[in-house]
Amino acid sequence: MDPARWQEAFERLTGRIACRFARVEPRRRVRQLVLGLLSDLPRKNCWTIAEWAGEATPDGMQHLLGRAKWDADRVRDDVRDYVVEHLHDNMAVLVVDETGDVKKGAHTVGVQRQYTGTAGRIENAQVAVYLVYAGRRGHAAVDRELYVPRSWTCDPDRCRDAGLGEDAVFATKPELATRMITRFLDSGHHASWVAGDEVYGGNPKLRAALEERGAGYVLAVACSAEVVTGAGKFRADTLAWKIPHRAWQKLSAGAGAKGHRFYEWAAVDLADPAHGSRQLLIRRNRTTGELAYYRCYSPAPAPLATLVRVAGSRWRVEETFQSGKGLAGLDEHQVRRYASWSRWVTLAMLAHAFLAVVRADEHARRPGPGELIPLTCNEIQHLFITLVVQPVHDADHRLSWSHWRRRHQARSQASHYRRQAAQA
Repeated sequence: MDPARWQEAFERLTGRIACRFARVEPRRRVRQLVLGLLSDLPRKNCWTIAEWAGEATPDGMQHLLGRAKWDADRVRDDVRDYVVEHLHDNMAVLVVDETGDVKKGAHTVGVQRQYTGTAGRIENAQVAVYLVYAGRRGHAAVDRELYVPRSWTCDPDRCRDAGLGEDAVFATKPELATRMITRFLDSGHHASWVAGDEVYGGNPKLRAALEERGAGYVLAVACSAEVVTGAGKFRADTLAWKIPHRAWQKLSAGAGAKGHRFYEWAAVDLADPAHGSRQLLIRRNRTTGELAYYRCYSPAPAPLATLVRVAGSRWRVEETFQSGKGLAGLDEHQVRRYASWSRWVTLAMLAHAFLAVVRADEHARRPGPGELIPLTCNEIQHLFITLVVQPVHDADHRLSWSHWRRRHQARSQASHYRRQAAQA
């Protein structure tokens, strides 16, 4: 491995987004913030990253996220182009899914009590929908949209205070997914397939939008979903019981940490009212017999192995969330307003994309000896920070930050007590 080449790659990436910042101060500080997101800090926020970067207070980092003039959407476009350029794959799949961040209070933009898979139950949380580019060389998020519930869009004052604007309009998660996929395709990039879970597979408007753009899809649907075959309309689970034993095929949905994920698969041709090929794909667990269902569309007929590959690509979004949160602080933002949220998650996406691209480059250049697994994003992050950019600070710097934190916390505590006394 060559960490010096990793540093060159990082400098090229930060140079790529430098034109989005009119002043040199935010241009330098965004580099430090991204390095802080890549660091091994146990908790990543403006306070900890500013201390790690050697700054005297977190004011500069907070200014970068909240008040500095730069367009996070332009940087998002740079991240998308960077990912597609370095992870390009003619067989790549766009995977759409949402993830939630558990939050306290009611003032963080988009927060309310809602179900989030992160907690596995209904919690006070903020939810965002992400678009992930998944190819054979790697995977990384290329777009994001915050889900703003109706409880927010029906309250113009609350939206204005959070930086959303009084004219914020409610959009469902499938509508946000359609917006991101359209943006990706309109930018000139190509993806033949889209994958997603039941939230997206059960939405006919999203499916129609993809068919109109000529994009194939393998989208999960509920067992109660009704489909039309040449013999009439049936529930998905009813069709599953009509499939003969010989029609099931054992195929891998992709390689996992413990080997290939083998399932039994079958496909049923659906009636085609217009153009293209439509099928109901059914997956059966070889141990438990549990069934899962997918609505499939492709402009031209696709073999079963291709549909299975696309269905298996959906797991890449979970891996992206796991590494994006664990390695790049995607969920550790402590901001309330929309602009600050969009800036933080965009820079976290950029940090994770850097790791994914370096990993892909290392696998292509140096597969590694047989007794070692290829370099992972986790290992690359550890080596990059340890060997290339690990800052060393003296005792005075550490003590100065301890003094700053205690003074700030004392002021905050006194403010809370005064507010409580006034309300009493």
